[in-house]
Amino acid sequence: MLSVIEKVAPDIFQTLKRRYHILKQIEKSGPIGRRSLAGRLGFTERVLRSEVEILRDQGLIKISSAGMECTSAGIEIFRQLERMMGQHVRSKDQETRLANTLKISHCIIVPGNSDDDIRILEDMGHAAIKALDFLLPEGKNVVAVMGGTTMVEVAHAMDEKFGENRQLLFVPARGGLGESVDIQANVIAETMARKSGGKSRALYAPEHVRSDTYSLLSEEPEIKETLQLVENASLVLYSIGSAFEMAERRGMDEETLRLLKEKNAVAEAFGEFVNPNGEIVYKLSRIGLQSSQMGRIPHVVAVAGGKRKAKAIEAYVKTVPPHTWLVTDEAAANEILNGGNPLK
Repeated sequence: MLSVIEKVAPDIFQTLKRRYHILKQIEKSGPIGRRSLAGRLGFTERVLRSEVEILRDQGLIKISSAGMECTSAGIEIFRQLERMMGQHVRSKDQETRLANTLKISHCIIVPGNSDDDIRILEDMGHAAIKALDFLLPEGKNVVAVMGGTTMVEVAHAMDEKFGENRQLLFVPARGGLGESVDIQANVIAETMARKSGGKSRALYAPEHVRSDTYSLLSEEPEIKETLQLVENASLVLYSIGSAFEMAERRGMDEETLRLLKEKNAVAEAFGEFVNPNGEIVYKLSRIGLQSSQMGRIPHVVAVAGGKRKAKAIEAYVKTVPPHTWLVTDEAAANEILNGGNPLK
């Protein structure tokens, strides 16, 4: 519940937290004077005075010459708030625990399972935009984006507010997949630019090419310029896929599928298929950002969730730079941390 309030009405959430801390201190130390309370909470007396008056008018505290005390109604409300706040704090603790387990900078966990509910995938998209908004400074920024259904949801969550005080250029981090147009990186980059008031640059090249063709295409002036923008991006945004799902989407032949099975491939991103130990067992020759270049990009954000992707996330994240942020859902976090048991 508090996560919803924090997302929809952050000002209300901050007010709720402030009054919770006031009630907590009064319940713990009452009767207590205003000056002492302000000192313990780090509030100015002016701010505290207005909050105390509201709590008194609501019948949650009483004020006497001895100081402030909680009423019976105030104690009951405080206990309810403590239960809610405890759940919220535990959620933040789990994000830290997941980041530590995966050995990356930060994790954001969205409640639910995106395998079962498309709305959870939408929530992950909005959470990703919040992460980008936190990470990207004002001014000029180049954002390199990958394709896929998850990236579509991130693009849909983009809005003009995100573009305020920023000059954004969105560039595709890879060529086309030869699949549905609306999930290709070129289209996603254009959608993000349109919704945020930024600009986009297309990469007119197939994603997978023979090595000799790769050398020729990489020297084409327009492709070369776009690839240089990608390599010098402020932030790269991508998703992680399950190995065989991505292999089938790419139309790989039976021989390659057998090889992936023999080598126990479980995850794919950037054309790299990895096993549970994070070892690359198969790699495609591809046009676009290489995973080896990510360490030089200031900000890296991966978005992937759902119980079925948990093994893929856990495996592929072993290959990423430590400053990576992960946006995921509760189902994937449960699976990674506790083998599918509820988070504790």
